Parts: sequence; C-alpha cells; structure tokens
Amino acid sequence: MKIVKLAAVCVILAAASFAGCAGAARTGESSEEATMAKCGVVVYIATDGDDGWTGRLPTPNAKRTDGPLATPARARDTVRALKAAGQLVRPVTVYLRGGTYFLTGPLALTPEDSGAEAAPITWKAYRNEKPVLSGGVRVTGFKKGEGGRWTAPAPAGIVEGRWKFRQLFVNGRRANRTRLPKNGYYRVMSTPGMPEEPPTWHYSSDKFEFAPGDIRADWTNLHDVEIRVLHFWIDTHLPVKEVDEAARIVTFDRTSRARFVDDFSPQGARYFVENVREALEDLGQWYLDRQAGVVHYLPLPGEDMKKAEVIAPRLPAILRLEGRPEEGKWVEHVAFEGLVFRHAEYDLPHDDSGSRQAADSVPGAMWMRGVRHVRVEGCEVSQCGTYGIQLADGCRQVAIVGNELADLGAGGVRLSGSAADGPEALRTGEVAISDNHIHDCGQIWLSAVGILLQHADRNLIAHNHVHDINYSGISVGWVWGYKPSVSRDNVIEFNHVHDIGKGLLSDMGGIYTLGVSPGTVIRHNVFHDIRSHGYGGWGIYTDEGSTDILIENNVVYRTKTGGFHQHYGKENIIRNNIFAFAGKGQLQRSRDNEDHPSFTFERNIVYWAEGPLLHGGWTNNRYRFDRNIYFRTDGQAPHFAGKTFPAWQAAGQDVRSLIADPLFVAPERGDFRLKRGSPALKLGFKPIDTSGVGIRPKNER
Repeated sequence: MKIVKLAAVCVILAAASFAGCAGAARTGESSEEATMAKCGVVVYIATDGDDGWTGRLPTPNAKRTDGPLATPARARDTVRALKAAGQLVRPVTVYLRGGTYFLTGPLALTPEDSGAEAAPITWKAYRNEKPVLSGGVRVTGFKKGEGGRWTAPAPAGIVEGRWKFRQLFVNGRRANRTRLPKNGYYRVMSTPGMPEEPPTWHYSSDKFEFAPGDIRADWTNLHDVEIRVLHFWIDTHLPVKEVDEAARIVTFDRTSRARFVDDFSPQGARYFVENVREALEDLGQWYLDRQAGVVHYLPLPGEDMKKAEVIAPRLPAILRLEGRPEEGKWVEHVAFEGLVFRHAEYDLPHDDSGSRQAADSVPGAMWMRGVRHVRVEGCEVSQCGTYGIQLADGCRQVAIVGNELADLGAGGVRLSGSAADGPEALRTGEVAISDNHIHDCGQIWLSAVGILLQHADRNLIAHNHVHDINYSGISVGWVWGYKPSVSRDNVIEFNHVHDIGKGLLSDMGGIYTLGVSPGTVIRHNVFHDIRSHGYGGWGIYTDEGSTDILIENNVVYRTKTGGFHQHYGKENIIRNNIFAFAGKGQLQRSRDNEDHPSFTFERNIVYWAEGPLLHGGWTNNRYRFDRNIYFRTDGQAPHFAGKTFPAWQAAGQDVRSLIADPLFVAPERGDFRLKRGSPALKLGFKPIDTSGVGIRPKNER
C-alpha cells in the first residue's frame, strides 16, 4: 500500500535519513553516488516519483512506499528544510532522472537555497540520463480536418488571454508559424506623416503604406497578425491594429523603434507578416486561433499526429536564481550539471515593439540576479524563445562552461549589471564563459547576439564556438561614446565565430565593442563568413567610443565590408592579425574629426582580391601604421586612401611595411599558416596557431 506523508512529516523523515554519512553504497549506485552517500547528502527526482516520498532512493521501492521525489520544487523545499534545520554541513547533490518535467512555474532558488563553500548544492543529471525541465504545455487531442489540416484545443488560458505562444515544437522540431510572403520579403512603400528630414534613424511611427495586395483587412483575427520589420540593426515587432485597403495603410497598436527604411538609404524596409490563418498552406506550418481556442497544424510527411509530442512554450523562464544583492544576500555555491532547459516563451510588453539593439530586453530561460559562486556546466538550453542564460544585476564569480545553447528565440548568453553611475552591489562581472556551443540563435528576435556583455567587467570569453547568428557573434560594452563605463578588463580569446549576419541586418560584426574599455583584450580568435544585409558586416568592429582595447593574433576572413572597422574611439592597438578576403573594403575608419590617436595598426597581414584597401575617413592622419604586409591577389597595386604606397609612406605611414605575397599555405581553404620564407616573418610577424581555437576536450578545460 502506498504511504503518502504530509509535507511536514516528509521533511522530518528526510532530515533523519540524510543526517550524517550513509555508510555502504546501496545496490545499483555508481561510485560517484556511493561517495556522495558516504560524504554528503543525495536527493533524487524522477518522473515516476512522488512528492510524498523522502527522495533518498533513485527508484521506487518494491512496495512503492518510498522513492524519488516527483518535482524539482519539492526537492528544493526538502533541501531548504534540511538547511534550516542545520543538517547541511556536507555537499548536496540533487539527481534528476531522465524524462521531461513539465513545470507549472520556474524553479526559483533564493538565498535560502544557497550552499556553502564546503557544502555546495549541485543539481545534476543522473548518470547518463537526460532530464528535461520544460516550461511548455503539451497540446493534445489533434483531429484531422479538411485539406490535411489537424486541429487541437489550445491549452487552458489562451482564450481568456492569460497567455499566448508564438512557438510550437512538434517531436522536438520548431514548426513554422504561418508567414507571408512565403519566401523573401515585402517592402514598405512610404511612411505617412514622416518629415522630409527625420532623425537619422530613430523616427518612430505606428503606420506605413504597403504595396497592393500585400496586407488584407479581411484576414481572420486581424489583431493577432504580427508584422516584423527588418531595418538598420534591429527587427521591429508590430501587431496589427487596423488595415485600410483603399489607402493601403496598415496601423499598429504601438510605434516602431526606427524609421521604416532599410538603413541610412531611402529604400523602404523589408518586412514579413506572421500568424495569418489564410496563409496556412505549407507542410510543417501552424496557426494559433486565440479567439476560437484552436491550434491548426499541417503535418510533415510521416508525422503521426495521434502519437506526436506537440509542445507550446509558456513560462518566460525555466530557472530563476533570485538573490537580493542590494541587501547583501546572494544565491551562492550552487551548480547545475547535465540538465536540459526547454520551452521558455517571451512576448513584448503592450507598448514595446522591440529592443534598440541586440534584443537586450529579452530575458534568459536560465535567469540569475544576485548570485556568486554559481556554475552551469554541460547543460543544454534549447527550443526557447528567449536568450539561453542571463546574468542580471549583482552576479559575480560565475562559470558557464561546456554548454550547448541552440535553437533560441534570442541569443546564447547575456550579462548586464549596473552602469558606472549605479550601485556597486549591482555590478556584474568575473564570469567565465568558455567551451560553449552557441548556434542557431535569433529565431524570433533577429538582432540577438551569441554572447552579449553589456555593463560587465573582468570576464573571460574563451574557446566558444559561435555560429549561425543573425546579428553580431560577440558584443562587449554598453556605453556609446567616452562616458564612464564599467566594461573593462574583459578577455575574449580562442573563440571560433562564423556564419554571422546571414544578410538579414546591417551594422554588425563577428565581434562588436562599445565604449571605454581599458584592459580589454581580443586575441587568438577566428572570425569568418560575416555577411550583413546593407552596410556593415565587419569581422572586428570597434564602435562608438571603443577605447584602450588590444586586438592581436586574430584571423579574420570572408567578411562583407571589412576585416576591421573602427567607427570612432581612441588608443586601440591592432597588431599581429590576419585580415583576408573582405568584399567592399579591407579596413575601414569612419569618424575623421577627432583630435586624438584612434589606433595603432602594426605587424598585420592584409590579403585580398577585390575592393579598396582603406575606405572611410583617413584625412586627419590621427592613426599609425607600420610593419604591415599587404597583398592583392589580382596583382593590382593597392592604394592607401587615395595615395600611392610611396606617397602614403612619405606621409609617415607604413614606413617599414611591405607590399608582398605573405605565402599562406592555402588561403582559399581558410589555411593561413605561413610557408617557410614568408616576408611577413622579417617584419616581426608572429605565426598564429589556430589549432587551439574553439571548444576544447573536457580533460583540457
């Protein structure tokens, strides 16, 4: 007979069973579990568990009177009670068995759930099993209808407007929300009421003119239709308010973040339309009818909707670590190992159409504030509409190591604490982000970044593999210009960043920096295949006010607009890098009217096949070039901002530099090792070994 204990009784029995060392290992325990049983506290959670049990067994006993707990929240409360009773003086491991745990709310840990230096608390996957913490809801009851469409009742709360979802996962695959046009984009024709000379980019509007037939007033549930505009470096999300087909004007329930143009040209912005019921025609597509409370889906070949697992994300976060740094109370000495976090959802506030840059308003599925000595290792965050991991105010001494962050609505990792004029207790920094695989991000919020450091100091970003991102791969700093900034002493090294931009947005790079950043170093990274839509698409991009940054020993190739671009800044050092095969120009400098040295460019190799060597502003001579080697593969003599090489040297630049073939091994295949006898070596260039770039084996981390 199953014995169900009251919560208080369960805590008392658990405390008694966990106190002290457990003695010999129980049957079936691994050596690790045996060690924990002897020297620490072990709690088990399983999908076939029961929150009335003690949680001291990995499987139910024969009589099913005891066994693992059923929910992470109950395990948290059990450990919290032990701590309150003074029982936790040794390490604690909470093992999660394999399977999916559908959470009704985020797993929230507060300072009361902290471990200690000698008694850390680790939430960990059991052996080689795969526990999934889901913030979603199963969609069930599909029935076949006309035209091959299948329909199912929407989850509870949709019709009442308590929540909605913009993602749907079928058998682990992100299904396509209905979209028009099916391929490519529509174009904004004009913006009614916009002055002839609006602000350069940040002119807001709640309407635009569309081309005939692009938008219809008779679409089902018109207010649930969303228009997504791609302009400048952002994407704007605009629910439709009304449509005047005669005047061809669509009006939204909020204003845009920027002008409805592509970039700084007059051409109308690209846009597409989502969640149109009448567009549900292609296999693998879905539509949510909120008014009727029905989910519509067109299955792919081979999908059996009677057996398919269909999940609608619901929670804005799966895990929340909620410290109170302003009170000096942190969540600390906690670790997460081998867990999977899925199905977080995020929607904009009613008056917001999107972020001004980098999807910086979108939270993380794993959200932390006021934490210290926290480790996230070997976890997966995927199938979410958010950033993967966010460290907000007051987070320090955190390690994010060896995780996979993929198929995300926004980016991979986001750090942001208080700015220079904010409270010291709310500063965020001393975070190690290493050996993570971050890819296929920006599924919803196109301007998201793979790794985003806003106001954060003394961080290490190392050995990550970042690719298939729609905006910048890595972004460091969040102050425009020369104002005080807390972003300093950040080290970005040995990262492999590629296939960035994909031609969707402008003004972005493999790595992007902002503001004064003394002590920041960008070294031994490989950036390649960076492609913007309009202008931009740089490899290394030091934007507004970037100052005191050392950039060395990087390899940058196949970028659209340049291997290196400095908008404006001062006293940066760019040395011993390889810049190859940029398209529209190799090196760019924009602002040409500042009365200070902008950068030193020395012992670099620039190797290219098309476009100018230097483009932008180079008239004030407030920069220094020397000991570089330049080679254009088509044999044309390079020009230096309109000057011949001798004239450029006569102006004091590149006095000891050469125009010569550096003798790369196989540059067309991305192999930039130098052959014996390379003239670059005579200039003091140090060969760059890229073999250690990217994710390391576990035993080398």
